[in-house]
Amino acid sequence: MPDDNAEYVGFWPRVGASIIDAIIVMVITSPVLVAIYGWGYFTDVDKPFIAGPADFLISWVLPAIGVILFWLYKQATPGKMAVSARVVDARTGNTLTVGQSISRYLAYFVAMLPLFLGIIWVAFDPRKQGWHDKLAGTVVIRPKHRGTEPVRFES
Repeated sequence: MPDDNAEYVGFWPRVGASIIDAIIVMVITSPVLVAIYGWGYFTDVDKPFIAGPADFLISWVLPAIGVILFWLYKQATPGKMAVSARVVDARTGNTLTVGQSISRYLAYFVAMLPLFLGIIWVAFDPRKQGWHDKLAGTVVIRPKHRGTEPVRFES
């Protein structure tokens, strides 16, 4: 059943939401990583991909847990909230299950592998689903009329 009060969220608002989320993660994780590994963490060209157990936990595990918890409890990350978007089940419009949330997060890596094609797919898909959405059975929606007051001009 169509929801006349919602619309699928397109590519550019989702890019903006991702940038906001990335900045938040960097602001939180960077000081901790510098405190543990020093500035060489960011400047050393010979640094391994994962500098150690703390790096793995701080850079990979904790952000994943945070994103999944936001999807489960708020239906959106802070970036998606900033663009009034929610991630919901594609069939019911309900909150994601734990399995869908984990699948969607892991499917991001699949969507990014072939030159971000699975992410760019959002721009061309009629339901604005990336591969990660298709694999997890999710859609990203927002209210159709987001403004508080419609624009009116004097005649």
